[in-house]
Amino acid sequence: MAKDIKKPQAKTTDAADNQKVMPFGRMNYILVIVGIALIALGFILMIGGGSSNPDVFNEEMFNFRRLTLAPILVLAGFVVEIVAIFWKGKK
Repeated sequence: MAKDIKKPQAKTTDAADNQKVMPFGRMNYILVIVGIALIALGFILMIGGGSSNPDVFNEEMFNFRRLTLAPILVLAGFVVEIVAIFWKGKK
């Protein structure tokens, strides 16, 4: 009366299936490093321009490097980081 209940057999896997696949390739990591370097360079370029005497106005605060170049580098770094995350290598 008791029926033989068959258990599902485990699928056989190849050695290639068991290898761990990295989510990012070498190019992704290179782009991440470039993006971090651009962001750091942008923040470094923003440093300075202060005055040791608070009664003296320093025009150096409003130069091209601090108001234009540095923010562009920081934004470019963030764009490179986004590209690094979405970059798909060759398969």
